Amino acid sequence: MVFENVNLRDKHTFHLNVFCKKLSYIRKAEDYNELLKMGFKKEKHLILGGGSNVLFTGDFDGWIAINQIKGKEILHDAGHEVTVRFGSGEVWHEVVEWCLEKDFGGIENLALIPGTVGAAPIQNIGAYGVEIKDVLWKVEGMDETGNEKTLMNEECQFGYRDSIFKNDLKNKFFITHVILRLSKGKHKLNYSYASLNEELKRRGIEHPTIQDIARAVIYIRQSKLPDPEKTGNAGSFFKNPTLSASEYEKFKLKFPDVPAYPSGESAKIPAAWLIEQCGYKGKTWKGAGVHEKQPLVLVNKNNARGTDILELCELIQEKVKEKFGIFLEPEVNIIR
Repeated sequence: MVFENVNLRDKHTFHLNVFCKKLSYIRKAEDYNELLKMGFKKEKHLILGGGSNVLFTGDFDGWIAINQIKGKEILHDAGHEVTVRFGSGEVWHEVVEWCLEKDFGGIENLALIPGTVGAAPIQNIGAYGVEIKDVLWKVEGMDETGNEKTLMNEECQFGYRDSIFKNDLKNKFFITHVILRLSKGKHKLNYSYASLNEELKRRGIEHPTIQDIARAVIYIRQSKLPDPEKTGNAGSFFKNPTLSASEYEKFKLKFPDVPAYPSGESAKIPAAWLIEQCGYKGKTWKGAGVHEKQPLVLVNKNNARGTDILELCELIQEKVKEKFGIFLEPEVNIIR
């Protein structure tokens, strides 16, 4: 079924008052094939999951398909490890909660990340020292002609908030299912991330479970990030820039107070720190704003237009570039 001239306000987490020319729903893989036969690919088109990582700068003069493919299936249980297949339209946090109930470990650090399962490998979502690539076994989907295809982990070309789905296969591959390999019983936990470790200590937890870690992550996220249902936002708007070891050493000489996350031959600089140092924390621009607790998040403060948020993004980029010589790359997919 095709709906025409649809308001997208409740289809994306910025909650902007924008419209699309056509809208359809994909509830099973076969629906995607039907869309192809109807000419979906021949028009300007976009597939949305939860709409938690997009910024519409205006009305979308094309066809949007909302992915609602559901399903949770245990493919293999080896006692210490389980292989689980999830429909790409499942809500990510609901999947995390389902795994916690069954004591399946590996994604507890990724609790409360907005969006759907299908978006997780595209973005290689990550938080508190864990990324989806750490537990992903393979991705199932369909190519541009509707043929089924499977990509193993190494074929996904994962990088920092990056994958083949944002590059060579951008708009060429529709993810229908994601298969994860998760621990069972004996879990390898990761709570080395400073704020997570501190929160566990504050709670008096010396030997955390995956449930303890998830609860701590949820608390941290809720304490510093705005609820998109109350304040429109798309989470982290910018990627944390990465400097080589030599670049980082030079940078540190100029800005000795800079916090950083060294990793091998490189170091990530917190974009939030750069933005705050430029005086943008809590600032407003027309209907848009920078969140007062987490400057990495741009918000729809007062019935913003997409162009208001984009202008604010560009102002921040310009100021950070001028002050630090670093270009902040958006993490959010900007739809022009």
